Amino acid sequence: MDTKVSTRLMSRVAGIDLERDADTYKRFSGILKAAIETNASDVHFVCGLPPVFRIDGELISGSEAPLRADEVRLLVYSALTEEQIRAFEESLELCVSLCLENLGHFRLTLYFHMGRVEASVRACPLSLRTPQELGLPAIIEKLVEKRSGLILITGPTGSGKTTTFNCMLDMINRQRRCKIITVEDPVEFVHQNRMSIIVQQQIHSDSHSFSRALVHILRQDPDVIGVGEMRDLETISTALTAAETGHLVIATLHTPDATQTVDRIIDAFPGDRQTQILIQLSSSLQAIIAQQLLPRIDREGRVLASEVLINTVAVRSQIRERKINQLRSTIQVGKSEGMYLMDRSLIDLYQQGIISFDTASSHAYSTEAIRAAVAPNSKNKAIN
Repeated sequence: MDTKVSTRLMSRVAGIDLERDADTYKRFSGILKAAIETNASDVHFVCGLPPVFRIDGELISGSEAPLRADEVRLLVYSALTEEQIRAFEESLELCVSLCLENLGHFRLTLYFHMGRVEASVRACPLSLRTPQELGLPAIIEKLVEKRSGLILITGPTGSGKTTTFNCMLDMINRQRRCKIITVEDPVEFVHQNRMSIIVQQQIHSDSHSFSRALVHILRQDPDVIGVGEMRDLETISTALTAAETGHLVIATLHTPDATQTVDRIIDAFPGDRQTQILIQLSSSLQAIIAQQLLPRIDREGRVLASEVLINTVAVRSQIRERKINQLRSTIQVGKSEGMYLMDRSLIDLYQQGIISFDTASSHAYSTEAIRAAVAPNSKNKAIN
């Protein structure tokens, strides 16, 4: 942020002197720099605590003194425009993209806690790692070659969905000439035009909502559409229509596995529309990639565990007929098509000495299946 703009803003908002404002912004950016240097994924500014860093999934307190409520407010406000502060104080919540020179992009989320301003900051990388470095399924290479259909990336918060989302867009951007348009809230990684033209739209600054942005995107001659999150019925409906009408749509969803993802999409619609949605989804779906990030035991860091569903003839039929409970069995026997269950991924990571048994079993769909598969001399090879 321009220091002069920040100075004028904070002088009005907080009544502080000019020199102190510059110091406040410098202190805030210094904390974010420390996050980058320690490979932290997030920084939490909470009243009564020092800045807290999430490193490899664990919360670790910084070395600073505990922050007073007024310090937290001044620190996070120093990075905002006057309009953003006004919007936050009116709506009581705010999520914006923040770019710091030589550090990268950050997602700044502000909220009130017992009337006091607090914040969570997600660090976004300056460069993307390759699919191999991320540990993504090999099928990714084929999926990004698709010209139409819906690819869903799912998992809980903090499971690397946005990283996978941006990695896939980057692969397309480097491999073929097309127009890629994304709608995100907020933009976390800024892509450069390579072989493709890429347009990134941000909610609140470029459009009012995902659903409205998607409708408008369809009029901009896109080949690939990236949806940062399918949050509501309108967004899901428009994404399905786009996937049906010759666009490749890549989207994220907060669901733990493939079967619950299908259920979530169907249940988002009223009963009288669900038959139509079953037909749309069965015909347009290309794949679902569910993922989790787990602590490693072989070295520092986390490792990706994943589940892959590919829309084969059998899967298409089960979705159309709403036999969702049969999908796990189809994934289990679909190894030749590139499919496998999350439990299979967990077992492989455990047997390779990358994660602990406790981690594998606590993140599994079936703890009993994990125990049976890794038991000494086990003959149970059913989990593919």
